[in-house]
Amino acid sequence: MTAAAHTNGQSRSATFADWLEGARPHTWANAFAPVVVGVGAAAHHTDVSWVRAALALVVAWALIIGVNFANDYSDGIRGTDDDRSGPQRLTGSGLVPPHRVKLAAFICFGVAGVAGLVLALLTAWWLVLVGAAAIAGAWFYTGGKNPYGYRGLGEVAVFVFFGLVAVLGTEFSQAGRISWMGVVGAVAIGSISAAVNLANNLRDIPSDTEAGKVTLAVRLGDSLTRKVWVALASMPLLGSIALAFATPLALLGIVAAPLLFVAAQPVIRGAKGPDLIPVLGLTGRAMLMWAVVTAVVLGLN
Repeated sequence: MTAAAHTNGQSRSATFADWLEGARPHTWANAFAPVVVGVGAAAHHTDVSWVRAALALVVAWALIIGVNFANDYSDGIRGTDDDRSGPQRLTGSGLVPPHRVKLAAFICFGVAGVAGLVLALLTAWWLVLVGAAAIAGAWFYTGGKNPYGYRGLGEVAVFVFFGLVAVLGTEFSQAGRISWMGVVGAVAIGSISAAVNLANNLRDIPSDTEAGKVTLAVRLGDSLTRKVWVALASMPLLGSIALAFATPLALLGIVAAPLLFVAAQPVIRGAKGPDLIPVLGLTGRAMLMWAVVTAVVLGLN
């Protein structure tokens, strides 16, 4: 896919690297981690179906990329990306025509839908309804006339869809039931996933306020947002303590603490704008580290 754009006064076409940046790889841990934890929780009490695990991963991965393109498109056409401190956006920068970014979003939603349908046929028909709700949630985050992301509900949706739904849906597709360990993992992943989103919105408080985009960070204000971020990012560590009642080795999940500590420094010290960008990637890597270690421990015990 290519499109004409003006960058520094010169016309150029969007490259694969531009599209990859638009897909926001630093957010992909939000898709991988819940599936990993869901499989680990299921493996604690049943055999793993790697086909179903792969389908769940495709659903989550396609959804996260789809919501990123949808957000790029919707914010771009509204002009809320015109003055931002984060990475370049495809629509807002004029690099790609809006309709192509929207098409990319719906292609991703379609991939998620097909994979989800196959997973539902292998598991339970009502998972189709859950998948439809997830796709609708992905689009209406910043799409439509009244996007809920502009009303401070973005982090709530991330907690629900990339925490509770993704983890417990994956566990259910494997085992036909959910466990208290899955619930702990879902809360932990949903919380830190919401922290990734909150860090992004903390960085954009000035531009979002000016554009009239009322995110949770805008509602809470700079100081309280930073406190909430710390609380959300700490939840996996508390989850490790809770999961130790199932197997003491679950405490190995605390290995993610040093990375979380590094991620927290810019937030705690009052960094602003571009200085907050590394927080997103570091938090995502800590989330994925915790997910892998926890899943392996649960699966082997």
